Amino acid sequence: MADRLTRIAIVSTDKCKPKKCRQECKKSCPVVRMGKLCIEVTPDSKVAFISEELCIGCGICIKKCPFGAIMIINLPTNLEKEVTHRYSANSFKLHRLPVPRPGQVLGLVGTNGIGKSTAIKILAGKLKPNLGRFDEPPDWQDILKYFRGSELQNYFTKILEDNLKAIIKPQYVDHIPKAVKGSVTKLIDGKLERNNKQEIIDALDLNDVLNRQVEELSGGELQRFAIGIVCIQNADIYMFDEPSSYLDVKQRLNAARTIRNLLAPTTYVVVIEHDLSVLDYLSDFICVLYGMPSVYGVVTMPFSVREGINIFLDGKVPTENLRFREESLTFKLAETAEDEKEIEKHRRYKYPTMTKTLGDFKLHIKPGEFTDSEIIVMLGENGTGKTTFIRLLAGGLQPDGDESVPELNVSYKPQKISPKFQGTVRMLFLKKIKSSFMHPQFQTDVVKPLQIESIIDQEVAHLSGGELQRVALVLALGQPADIYLIDEPSAYLDSEQRIIAARVIKRFILHNKKTAFVVEHDFIMATYLADRVVVYDGMPSVKATANSPQSLLTGMNAFLSSLEITFRRDPTNFRPRINKQDSLKDKEQKSSGNYFFLETET
Repeated sequence: MADRLTRIAIVSTDKCKPKKCRQECKKSCPVVRMGKLCIEVTPDSKVAFISEELCIGCGICIKKCPFGAIMIINLPTNLEKEVTHRYSANSFKLHRLPVPRPGQVLGLVGTNGIGKSTAIKILAGKLKPNLGRFDEPPDWQDILKYFRGSELQNYFTKILEDNLKAIIKPQYVDHIPKAVKGSVTKLIDGKLERNNKQEIIDALDLNDVLNRQVEELSGGELQRFAIGIVCIQNADIYMFDEPSSYLDVKQRLNAARTIRNLLAPTTYVVVIEHDLSVLDYLSDFICVLYGMPSVYGVVTMPFSVREGINIFLDGKVPTENLRFREESLTFKLAETAEDEKEIEKHRRYKYPTMTKTLGDFKLHIKPGEFTDSEIIVMLGENGTGKTTFIRLLAGGLQPDGDESVPELNVSYKPQKISPKFQGTVRMLFLKKIKSSFMHPQFQTDVVKPLQIESIIDQEVAHLSGGELQRVALVLALGQPADIYLIDEPSAYLDSEQRIIAARVIKRFILHNKKTAFVVEHDFIMATYLADRVVVYDGMPSVKATANSPQSLLTGMNAFLSSLEITFRRDPTNFRPRINKQDSLKDKEQKSSGNYFFLETET
């Protein structure tokens, strides 16, 4: 009996259509043939029901289901006693919970759909954990008894008895205008409970948007507004779900500092973040979530920041002796310094000095040249004209005066992806990039690693942000071109998908001897991709300069010194790590002028 309980049967409510099939799952199940109700489909049921107790895990129903709606997973036996929450029969299951500590920031890292948002809803007291008993949920007495002897028992007792107030900054800030109306100032004043209004407005650059209506704000402005609203309220538990999306590097660091300033001896702060360098900078300790997206998620015990992120990248939890990903992710950088002279001989494309005026904004571009098999990353704040430069190269905009960009064959992945296509992902690919999509090499290099297979027959209009981003990347790389212009490829992707996407772009550009210009704010992804960098300086939305492309080391040094932060490299997987402000390492690197290290510390 013990091993039978460690099976999860998942029936996808989107894909299961019992009225449109012959119920092959039920007909082919050997347990049903023996006369037991292992799979039930009644005339009224919207989806099939699979009994996990009776299921023998033969997997015949998975192969027979015409819609691919069934998954059966065998779990490690010890997890069955640790179910924290399950939404309904044959649905997602969360095991264990992260344990917040007062006066410290807890970071959560894991792929999308693994239960991070569910975990913080439970910790905020907004969702009552049912310990897997979704049909007859336990009362709080049973729940406290279940967590007896752990730090969570004290935590939940406090939530129940002292009525701890919890605030969550939601994950999808673009939904905010639907929920609230009014000007930014009015909404901030309506929520103000602490006397830190001006300090928060300055820290999060909200001065320019105070008189605007919420529906007029861009993604980045909405994100900063949402963080600000949370930070001006008094609460015992602060939760931030992906606070860095839509923000540029400078704003990410300002947001991280603002969140850390909320810490007090009795407050709890929990952050979910996919930008690993920001997570590293923000957190005091980390819980990793692993499992299978949309099937089950498991929370590990808390680790130190460095160890937690390294475990996530390595794909192996040493305390449980368990591997949850086939391969580990590392950031070994190809050194390009010694080939610099050699490459310069082959620089084939040039663009001249250009200026472009758009309304009140003026962008000045210094001349540059680039070659095949090279990725140039653009580094700068939002509003300094990175997208404008990309559109000039793409021929979508004409520069002021009579200067012109050489005519190049360009493939462009825009920053904002709005799907207008009616039909499935497969139909979209066959219509737009048929020859690439049918090519085995393209399938191996691009389509398979980006895990398009699982969404290939879904309607484009129903895809989530992360799924759309992956589809847009495949479309951009699938178009034959000399230059690939890729605007913010990491948006909406989780930390694992970001690294995979970066690898895909890098491998594709090198194999096909093409050039790519990439705009990217995720530091780890930018340093992994860049052969050279274009650094922007100036005043956002007023006037800015795009410098000529320079090597990764000098460009990063210039960019980081303007942000006043320093980086070191982790010796195990070579990922860049932000030094904590005013730490010994930070002061040491600033005084020697080394803001960015290519080699690892020994």
